Amino acid sequence: MDQIVQQSRETMAQGSASFRAATRLFDRPLREDVWALYAWCRYCDDEIDGQELGHGFQPMTRDERLARLQRLRVLTRKAMAGEPTAEPPFQALERVASHHALDNQWPQELLDGFAMDVEERRYRTTDELLEYCWGVAGVVGVMMAAIMGATTTPVLRRAQDLGLAFQLTNIVRDIMEDAEAGRLYVPEQTLARAGAPANPAALTQARREAVFQAALELLDLAEVYYASSRAGLRALPFRAALATAAARGVYREIGRRIRRAGPHALDARMTVPRRIKLFLVLRGTLVALWSRMEKLTPLPPRQPLWSRI
Repeated sequence: MDQIVQQSRETMAQGSASFRAATRLFDRPLREDVWALYAWCRYCDDEIDGQELGHGFQPMTRDERLARLQRLRVLTRKAMAGEPTAEPPFQALERVASHHALDNQWPQELLDGFAMDVEERRYRTTDELLEYCWGVAGVVGVMMAAIMGATTTPVLRRAQDLGLAFQLTNIVRDIMEDAEAGRLYVPEQTLARAGAPANPAALTQARREAVFQAALELLDLAEVYYASSRAGLRALPFRAALATAAARGVYREIGRRIRRAGPHALDARMTVPRRIKLFLVLRGTLVALWSRMEKLTPLPPRQPLWSRI
């Protein structure tokens, strides 16, 4: 195992234990490319947030974050163009780009999503929030699907849907933690319908029942995207479909547990116990096997949902 692969694997292991477990289901070449793409995504996210593997916090001014973002854009363009770079995450991206037909714009769209965080943008409508979700997660789903061999727009669109569902789940899980840090992703219109304030400081003091109603609206939307994403499994190689189905099941369970636990589920980060994860992996195996039968039929029409691609 060369140094780039080793460092990418360590980044995945420390940054996302759940996704690393799912990557064990890939064959080795695909697993290493997924690690590499994750390592680049994780590095960029950490640079913008002043974190290390999603932990800690380094205070920065807006100008400092903008300078970091510009540097990431330059190095990313070089990596996508096959130009040599000294930093391992960009070497990893260059390797992935050389192995697969990634659109040059996709990595930049991820950085566009991070730019919204730098700008501390607030979201008035669900469509505005979905634009953000595309930038920080939907486009990652598309790149992952391309690495797995997906090439057609209808299939890539289902991969986008899974990324959107993941990010909506993340937003719900972290509502209160984000509010305490002065961040707010839930759309103002969603909060207004629930009778919750569209202000981070006020949200931390708001009735949990009102915040939970807003969370349920986002979880309902996530469920629609989870359901849409399932159809794309049939277009993936079996082991890729197996890993994707497992990750889909685990993340979807986070939202379902929040829903079942009620308003105070928002006061602590919801997790899925190991034994339940194992069960969901087994269930994902059945979903992936069933997708082989569905492969014999055309991809069904997609609902008229928001989409960037």
